[in-house]
Amino acid sequence: MLKRIGDVTLPAHGSGGFDHADVHLASGRVFVAHTANGTVEVIDGENLRHEKTVEGCPEASGILCAQKEGLVFAAARGAGKILTVNAKSLDLVRESQAGTKPNGLAWDSKRKRLLVADVFDENARLLDPSDGQVLLTKKLDGRPRWCVYDMADDRFLINVKEPATVEVLKADTFALLSSFPVKTAGPHGLAIDEVGRAYVACDGKALVILDMTGRSEQTAIPIAGPPDVVWYNMRRQAIYCAAGDPGIVEVIDIRAGGVVERLETEEGAHTFAFDQVRQRLYTFLPKTCRARVYEEV
Repeated sequence: MLKRIGDVTLPAHGSGGFDHADVHLASGRVFVAHTANGTVEVIDGENLRHEKTVEGCPEASGILCAQKEGLVFAAARGAGKILTVNAKSLDLVRESQAGTKPNGLAWDSKRKRLLVADVFDENARLLDPSDGQVLLTKKLDGRPRWCVYDMADDRFLINVKEPATVEVLKADTFALLSSFPVKTAGPHGLAIDEVGRAYVACDGKALVILDMTGRSEQTAIPIAGPPDVVWYNMRRQAIYCAAGDPGIVEVIDIRAGGVVERLETEEGAHTFAFDQVRQRLYTFLPKTCRARVYEEV
């Protein structure tokens, strides 16, 4: 079960809130897109305190940590750029132009390349973060949401809002492998597990489980509201799913096939991050400008 262990006060904003976040597992630092302020906030996860603000990220949206490389990528949707931050020094390494409104991010850990999904021109771009160059571009069937890299099968999965699909691209050539239809409207949050299942949180208030190996939809589990971010906890065999309306994080037991725990967060709190090493969950509360922290016990 999840036990609340503390709150972290974050810089105030007027209207708006936070978007995606990720954890640098070696240090326990949490990086969150502060969309309202156009910044990236850094939380010291070991001591539960705000550590630094990284400026210059207009309409901050996607955040992704490349763990072995010690890099953090942040999508500046308002500037069409990707910021690369050193996870140890917290220095800005590079700003790279990446389309019009970059949002979703996925890291090819084999080739050290970054997929960037653009919500305006509906393209996926493959970026070389060492020099910021765009290597390949692929037109998608619709507006992309979140995306992941599937290491086991060396491919990218990208949620597309409409038509409701998961598009699958080869990681090496960026060629389209397949377009997997989703029966529930509005695929949004996306996670994968170690046995070839994809977890697609949909606007139609369901978590859809796809068997990407057998190309079949296994089940659709009802959830409380239109979701955004999801995280997979391999140790607990659970999916965490956040919905800003009504302001809740639901814990879905994969083996039981349903919701087994609910955390009341705050209205508009649609995003969070999960530390797989420390088993800590950070929820971001837009009205009170805090990160509320829970730990699996």
